[in-house]
Amino acid sequence: MTEKYSVPLKNRIFRFLIKPTFRLLFLTLSRITITGKENIPYGKPYMAAINHVSLFEPPFVAAFWPEMLEGMGASDIWKKKGQNILVDWYGGIKVHRGEYDRNLIDVVVNVLDSGYPLLIAPEGGRTHTPGMRRAMAGIAFILERAKVPVVPVGVVGTTDDFAKKAFSFKRPSIELHIGQPFHLPPIEGSGQERREARQRNADLVMEHIAALLPEEYRGVYADRVFSEDQGG
Repeated sequence: MTEKYSVPLKNRIFRFLIKPTFRLLFLTLSRITITGKENIPYGKPYMAAINHVSLFEPPFVAAFWPEMLEGMGASDIWKKKGQNILVDWYGGIKVHRGEYDRNLIDVVVNVLDSGYPLLIAPEGGRTHTPGMRRAMAGIAFILERAKVPVVPVGVVGTTDDFAKKAFSFKRPSIELHIGQPFHLPPIEGSGQERREARQRNADLVMEHIAALLPEEYRGVYADRVFSEDQGG
């Protein structure tokens, strides 16, 4: 039996200190708008899925999210000066991009099975421009096993030039829009049929996120915005 996941004391202490620090920093440097907090399934495991333009989304979302979120990040972040200190002390799950890692999936599923909410960027990396690119199927693979709801999250304003604008005292606007949680449809079939079903589920997550974003942020999902009339 896999031992249940728990957050090390070092990380819990750091998060307790850094969360209000980042919140104050963002509030000082920018104008913040947050909608949809009532959609968060508090105290339960879920996957919060975000669009990912720059390195600013994870700290921004973590700072203003009402619960502590576990996070995933590209393994090279642990090697970048400055960022490596933050991710080491905050704690996170290392992702080796472009590789199929069964152990990683086991770890992520264990986090969710242990009752923790998890932050993920389905695109698999930063786009550097507002328009979303197509999701990788990994989120669907994880949720196929974990069977927890997805909470779509749209972030606006955290572009690569955010810091330049902020420290020029322009106080740029940042928006955090939290959508209603939903479950992905079950995966059926085998082989190619199963892989295609996973990609459809990953795309469905992005369509929910796109519905929370202005048109210029929707990218490849501009014509595939989810609406309640579709069901799902």
